[in-house]
Amino acid sequence: MIRPLLCAALLLLPFTAANLRAQPARQAGEPYELVRALQAVQDGIANGDTAAHGSHVALIRQIGEKFLAADPGVWANPQNSQAVVIYLLSGGAPQIVRKLPRDKMNVDERLFNGALAYVEGRQEEARELLKDVKPRTIPSGLGGQVALVQGALFARAEASFAIERLDDARLLLPGTLVEEAALRREILLVGQAEDFDKFEFLTLAYLRHYRNSIYAGDFWQRFSTGLTQSSLALDERRFARIAAMLEKIERASRLKLYLVIARAAMVRGQLAVTRLAGERALTLSDDASADRERAHFFRGAARALTDEYDGGLAELKALDRSKLPDRDVPLLNATLQLALDVRKPFPGGAAIAADKPPATPARLDLASSTVTLARAQKQLGELELLTRDRRP
Repeated sequence: MIRPLLCAALLLLPFTAANLRAQPARQAGEPYELVRALQAVQDGIANGDTAAHGSHVALIRQIGEKFLAADPGVWANPQNSQAVVIYLLSGGAPQIVRKLPRDKMNVDERLFNGALAYVEGRQEEARELLKDVKPRTIPSGLGGQVALVQGALFARAEASFAIERLDDARLLLPGTLVEEAALRREILLVGQAEDFDKFEFLTLAYLRHYRNSIYAGDFWQRFSTGLTQSSLALDERRFARIAAMLEKIERASRLKLYLVIARAAMVRGQLAVTRLAGERALTLSDDASADRERAHFFRGAARALTDEYDGGLAELKALDRSKLPDRDVPLLNATLQLALDVRKPFPGGAAIAADKPPATPARLDLASSTVTLARAQKQLGELELLTRDRRP
């Protein structure tokens, strides 16, 4: 269905604006048919069609001109009036829509005025007009568009409501640019909500259907933000699932994400994840690069503060400090000091040891080690707060 509509839409492009105005509206098709052609082009964009992307703006302009040239009677058809709202929410020009005979429109005023308010930047008014609209109670072509807008309007103020509406958008218009855009918006909100299972589901859905989208870069940027500004990646038990998702990203971005995850995990005391992410970064980084030094830093810190003290400390001491970013140097200094503190003898320890027999396994006391590691985590967190303002 989409391919014939796309071809029809592209056939519109060779006509000049003058030719379009000169033709009667009935010869060019009903307004709702023109908007369907526009949606077909947009769906091509979601599938990576660069030709569709290039023709998109011109097609929107031409459809606007045909709307202005249409007989006022066509707007009595609800399909045509609803098409005006879809046109607006698909990138159409509000100045064109304002010239149409509003008194002839056969569409819910909330939808019409809410769409105008949204595209003209009157967000509060748009929220007021559109909040109570139930996308599933109106035709799916319009309902999906409205649900997508609701998701955008309420993303900050009411995230759970926004997620529900973005779910509606995906369900009402599957396989379209609306679904693609809903996935891009929802991935960040779900990450902020710390819902890992849904985060993974949305990521895999995007990869299955829209990995070639013109806007895929925006998806991965939102994915990265959702992943690294939450604790989603800090659970050792699901690290393999995180790694499987990251395998779908190009190498440089994957390396950057592993370094961000390693640092966040280190500051929060999740040393197992710090080591796993550091090791992944090592396999992706070039020899003698700054990224390689950072990867060694994170892996070395995790080793020194857990079960490979000597190897980890040696790895930290071998670092080329000049290749570390400024914000990592104080963290390295603190980590080295903490690692040295782990092996520092307690005052009077030798004398006490001389008076007492060696501890048997049944009498080993791990309290001091636990306290030291807890202090390490606390100090790393405090250091992060002190250095946060100096981040690039």
